[in-house]
Amino acid sequence: MPGAIDKTADRAEAARVLEAFKHAGATPVETDLLQPAETLLDLYGEDIRGRAFITQDPDQGEMMLRPDFTVPVVQMHMDNIEAGGPEPARYAYMGEVFRKQESDATRAREYLQVGFELFDRTDPARADAEVFSLFSEVLSPLNLRAVTGDIGILIAVVNGLSTSERRRAALRRHIWRPRRFRTLLDRFTGRTSVPAHRAALIADPRAALAVASDAVQVGKRGPQEVADRIEALRIDAATPPIGEAEADVIDAVLDLKAPLSGALQILRDIAIDLPAISDATDMFEARLEALDAAGITIADIPFEATYGRTSMEYYDGFVFGFTGAPHLPPVATGGRYDALTSVLGQGRAIPAVGGVIRPALVRQMRENLT
Repeated sequence: MPGAIDKTADRAEAARVLEAFKHAGATPVETDLLQPAETLLDLYGEDIRGRAFITQDPDQGEMMLRPDFTVPVVQMHMDNIEAGGPEPARYAYMGEVFRKQESDATRAREYLQVGFELFDRTDPARADAEVFSLFSEVLSPLNLRAVTGDIGILIAVVNGLSTSERRRAALRRHIWRPRRFRTLLDRFTGRTSVPAHRAALIADPRAALAVASDAVQVGKRGPQEVADRIEALRIDAATPPIGEAEADVIDAVLDLKAPLSGALQILRDIAIDLPAISDATDMFEARLEALDAAGITIADIPFEATYGRTSMEYYDGFVFGFTGAPHLPPVATGGRYDALTSVLGQGRAIPAVGGVIRPALVRQMRENLT
């Protein structure tokens, strides 16, 4: 029956996709099923606890059932580079990942992924195009809808704002949480007022000190941290709002949806008012040229500036996805994650881009086509 769970058939589909990635020059690799929780918590913060299955090892402490492959593959590659490993490098892998699905009981908690990762510092735009075109070719029989985005443009917008670094850092931290990002942006632009209880706390130094001295330490938070936080709020309250012109530019970027070929001119127009995005726009243009050279018809590919913000937390540049039925998860997702290599490489970095395919969804769609 189409859509039924058949792990044997899913694994056969995964093996077929893996062979395609190997044919594209990837070296097959394996990663441990149990991953150190500390590494993932350092990357994602406590938010990851709500999505990962956690267990306790008597020797190694907290461990997580593998929530994805990218982090361990990046760690492996950075260790290989330290030991004189090859560069550039292409890797492919297949295996189960585990995610909690508390808000959607219909989605699988354990499922197969097949992935491809490319580490190459020579030409990031060409590497982006290589990965996208490879995924497009592998998935071409399914008639999926492709969509692209660029987290790097959003980061450049935030970095170019005429406001304090404290505010820019807060917005950067919440780029992948659109609701929180919008709340902060509305407050920083003066579109919403400071909550009454916060305004009262800031306005009354004695009340603030009382809150700090009465604070009950929770985890690593103590009275001094509470006092520092209150002082940060006082400083932020004294910061002038982001100007209306810049606020309008941010909205224009967040609302941008157009074919790739048309998005470039829109971004060039936006860069006139916000020159800070010029470098990111140049990278966008170089990627379009590389995609065109790879045989991708860019006029047919949608671009959404905010695509990937809710599900791709470590991506910081080009992002893409391939989707089928609206009620199903994406069949494939991927993107660029240069900053992740720096974090896991302890300061050493290499441009990197990759993606994953869900073979169970590929199988279902193949069956629906027959």
